[in-house]
Amino acid sequence: MKKYIIIQNPIDVMDKLFNSTSKRVEGVLFVDSVTGSLTFKAYNRKPCNKMKDILIEKLPWGWVKASTKRYKRHTSIPKDLCLADQLAAFDQENDLAKKALVKQVLFGPSTSSGTCQSQNY
Repeated sequence: MKKYIIIQNPIDVMDKLFNSTSKRVEGVLFVDSVTGSLTFKAYNRKPCNKMKDILIEKLPWGWVKASTKRYKRHTSIPKDLCLADQLAAFDQENDLAKKALVKQVLFGPSTSSGTCQSQNY
């Protein structure tokens, strides 16, 4: 017994199959209420076009970055330091992050340090 599947947009499905690396097409398979035949409709997924974050400054224990809507700060301190050293490092990182943001707002993005400062890294 042969089963036929009607593909609603065959050109798009074949294009996705030949141009993708996974060789799979996501979609929905259903029985059409008008014709009563098995029909496949591919999803029209858009590629993710998220902009990369811009590195404002590299800190001793982390970094400060700027996305399109937010400033981000990351700090990672080893556990083998005593509590007093950890708290001092957090305070130092916080002060350095504040200074980096003020410097970026007042003077604009600088490329004088050895870190990657460009927007298209």
